[in-house]
Amino acid sequence: MIDPDALDGVLLPEQQVQVRGHSAAIAGVEQQLHSGRLPGAMLLHGPQGIGKATLAFQLARTILTATGDEDGHRVSEQIASGAHPNVRVLRRAPKDAKGFYTVIRVDEVRELRARLQQTRGRQGQRIAIVDSIDDCNPSAANALLKTLEEPPADTTFFLISHRPGQLLPTIRSRCHSIALRPIADGDVRDILLAQRPELTMAELDRAIALAGGRPRRAFETLSLSEQSALGALNAWLQEPTRTPAAVHLQIADALGADTQSTELSFAREMITDFLADEARNAALSGARMRLASANELWDKAQGLFVEADSINLDMKQTLIAIFDAIRKHIQTTAPLSTEPL
Repeated sequence: MIDPDALDGVLLPEQQVQVRGHSAAIAGVEQQLHSGRLPGAMLLHGPQGIGKATLAFQLARTILTATGDEDGHRVSEQIASGAHPNVRVLRRAPKDAKGFYTVIRVDEVRELRARLQQTRGRQGQRIAIVDSIDDCNPSAANALLKTLEEPPADTTFFLISHRPGQLLPTIRSRCHSIALRPIADGDVRDILLAQRPELTMAELDRAIALAGGRPRRAFETLSLSEQSALGALNAWLQEPTRTPAAVHLQIADALGADTQSTELSFAREMITDFLADEARNAALSGARMRLASANELWDKAQGLFVEADSINLDMKQTLIAIFDAIRKHIQTTAPLSTEPL
């Protein structure tokens, strides 16, 4: 099955045989595997685009090689082609020739469970990868919970989540949690060069600067024009109060022109990352006034985005309101976030 989130010219997670930046998570699972304490379900969670699905398939290769009767090369070949009989992947299903369903539906979860209850196709552990569990509608989430409560024998589940706080608490409680963070710029560079060796130094530097430790975002950046407003937004977020007000008006005008554009989706992620960093840094520093202001800013920005999406408000005005709130926040509190996103 084709990944509904696939990017043109970028290898799918199951096709990538080298994971960068998550060595601690790999070592932890390998230790559990070799000590006979492998969890039945693992929740891989963290920001979108940092390589969680790629990590899940790497861990699947490790487990299958250790518990099966084939060598790692053969296991990798079968996983990359989607042909390994002990691996099941649950993603949003194709709706027609032009696109995919917007959610994972209950019937697809039931089909997964039925397949996992069949006689395994190969010696060793069975692997089920849900990419991502955030896509499950309520009925599908409940069906998946029942599967986790009564799991098939010798089966390991990898649940991938970008927003674990929104999952059913009962699902989270059934899983061993593995929290993942954005990776180092050097790792992002290696991932880019492995798939795009022809990139120039300037292209690499621009992609890495905008990626914020997310390889997927770096690949998305490569498809955008150098004249994209994202570079201007990145610079503005580093110093919101040191640039003329006209700058953020121009950025809002450019990004708000097309509500379906890749640039706007990208920009919203950058803004959300900035807001999260402000709140996190304020909490770590013990600056109570700044933390209260950052939390208020987060709630306001999220509310404005939700309102704009639900009733189709002018995105340009929404962005202006958020930028104005960010400027006010920085002006009234000591800045903590000074590093590029």
